[in-house]
Amino acid sequence: MTLSVRFVGSGDSFGSGGRFQTCILVDGPGSRFAMDFGTSSLIALAQQGIEHNTIDAILLTHLHADHCGGVPFLLLDAMLSAKRARPLTIAGPRDLRARMSELAEALFPGMHVMTPTFPLEYVELEVGQPNRVLDLVVTPQAARHTPQTNPTALRVQVGDKVIAYTGDGEWTEDLAKIGRDADLLIAECYYYAKPVKWHLNYPALTEHMKDFGAKRVILTHMSREMLAHVDDVPEQCARDGMVVEV
Repeated sequence: MTLSVRFVGSGDSFGSGGRFQTCILVDGPGSRFAMDFGTSSLIALAQQGIEHNTIDAILLTHLHADHCGGVPFLLLDAMLSAKRARPLTIAGPRDLRARMSELAEALFPGMHVMTPTFPLEYVELEVGQPNRVLDLVVTPQAARHTPQTNPTALRVQVGDKVIAYTGDGEWTEDLAKIGRDADLLIAECYYYAKPVKWHLNYPALTEHMKDFGAKRVILTHMSREMLAHVDDVPEQCARDGMVVEV
């Protein structure tokens, strides 16, 4: 079985390098899902010729806008223009539904009166436990990031393949659990040298790469400082629109 992984958006919060915010699209044998869905994700999908109505599930690591802010835009377009009929599952950390409703109302006051005409399900993922989402098994681990975002890292099993994704967060032993024997580890690498609270940088990643134990690693969510060094590191670095097979 082969999975297709597209980095629809590979950037940080601030558009460093002109990149779109985080959105990683995975095509498996039974479903198409996105890991995180930053505010710019609809634009990125449209630019790459991908209909958002084809996405079956969105898995969110945490509740910062560059990782989840595109969801209200998707839902609004799905109801008003795209005429979505396909079911959609949105899965993520605790308080997911309430917090996403608050975000939608802040971005589009009055949106709370709109009712989707398609099946829409919110799933709050239990940390440290396997969770069934469609044909996926999603195991979140606690992440050390801004606490108010209920941060997690994700290990997603799709058939006989495992994709691990750090989301945002400093190194912890819990973080290592997502990557062990994974076919692909997608790791944030915010800075090349500078230590930044609640984020991974390149020295931390290289120090702990063996602890992850993944078969393949791709770096993403890079600042301007890290982008200046992508040709200096042996690891593969993501770019917008890049597609890899796992």
